Amino acid sequence: MSKPRKQVHLAAHFPGVNNTTVWSDPRSGSHIEFESFAHFARTAERAKFDFLFLAEGLRLREQGGRIYDLDVVGRPDTFTILAALAAVTERLGLAGTINSTFNEPYEVARQFATLDHLSAGRAAWNVVTSWDAFTGENFRRGGFLPQDQRYDRAERFMRTTWELFDSWRGDEIVADKRSGVFLADPNAGSFEHHDAHFDIRGQFNVPRSPQGRPVIFQAGDSEEGREFAAATADAIFTRHATLDAGRAFYADVKGRLAKYHRRPEQLVILPAATFVLGDTDAEAREYADVVRRQQVSGATAIQFLEQVWNRDLSDYDPDGPLPEVDPLLGENTVARGRASVRMYRDPVETARQWREVAAEKKLSIRELMIEVSGRQTFVGSPETVAESIDEFVQQDASDGFILVPHITPSGLDEFADKVVPLLQERGVFRTDYTGTTLRDHLGLTPLERPAIGRRKAS
Repeated sequence: MSKPRKQVHLAAHFPGVNNTTVWSDPRSGSHIEFESFAHFARTAERAKFDFLFLAEGLRLREQGGRIYDLDVVGRPDTFTILAALAAVTERLGLAGTINSTFNEPYEVARQFATLDHLSAGRAAWNVVTSWDAFTGENFRRGGFLPQDQRYDRAERFMRTTWELFDSWRGDEIVADKRSGVFLADPNAGSFEHHDAHFDIRGQFNVPRSPQGRPVIFQAGDSEEGREFAAATADAIFTRHATLDAGRAFYADVKGRLAKYHRRPEQLVILPAATFVLGDTDAEAREYADVVRRQQVSGATAIQFLEQVWNRDLSDYDPDGPLPEVDPLLGENTVARGRASVRMYRDPVETARQWREVAAEKKLSIRELMIEVSGRQTFVGSPETVAESIDEFVQQDASDGFILVPHITPSGLDEFADKVVPLLQERGVFRTDYTGTTLRDHLGLTPLERPAIGRRKAS
């Protein structure tokens, strides 16, 4: 008996202005006007995607003392956008990135519970931490936490919000409209939590929402991030976009679930993926080269290089060779607030490897940055892309993908019109929504209603 074919999960990431987006393309629209978000969301819902995903930018980031113009510029508030999108969509999940380092459990729980009510059960929370003091300057605590403390705070933060969500069972309110009597269990919403990070007690004032809690996402590939996801997340947003790397990551994270008494289907793995389509594979490859050169101009290539070298390289020719000097070690002083610097754990070793690649392929700085800064995940005709996506899922390299188009907001349209129907023909993607909540779309088990009562953390 043959194994049933896995269903593909698809989501869409509204990227904002960054090095993935070709903002200079005439088709590129506003990244802050509501109609851009609405168009993007409606396209995703028309294609029966699981959810729309918003990242987070808490501060304008700098490089060389100037605002980094290809990064986030004026990203509006996540909750405001998602609440507005709840009014113009009916089934599409609404996932937002909210930081656990600079927020408080009560306010975040209240916002997500409200969003879940407004959307009839479509809210999701991508739990992230913040690693740099530069961002922390915007907040009253300032500074930052070491990595081990960040994940400890994140886990306690999230579990505290769960206590708040679960402080309502869901049937405490009794309303008699004829008599005008409105009654509630006096313990409804009661909570009490004391630990090294949070010392709070009171009553949560938003009744239990349709999903009980938002779907929990975790973004991060570090050892701490993988363990955090295995212990607490419903889905993980990852960078692994090749078949071999995806299979290794998939097996590793799914293999961690058993010790938390969880089953493999209780964690959905969704890599980010870019795509370029053409009428033929050759046409798509040619266009992909154009897109990459648009994404990595000469000036952008130098900025990318500075993020690893940690020094001013503005005098270098992007069409010339790599610097002979090595990267500066220690606290970053060039790209403030840039996570990409932190991604390269050993800048000197990275520089050595890049020099080898550049020498072997005779690449300039710009050509090398195009080579190493990431290529499109899926390039080809709609048939080729549909086949590749299906292969990833059936080969257990992912459960689906979060698509990041290079044109905003219309960049998802072609995928929705040409690739999705082919996946549907293969029988691996829905032709219509069968549930109403995001947990339904992702195939996650509904949460049980908690027993009412005050909770006290040890």
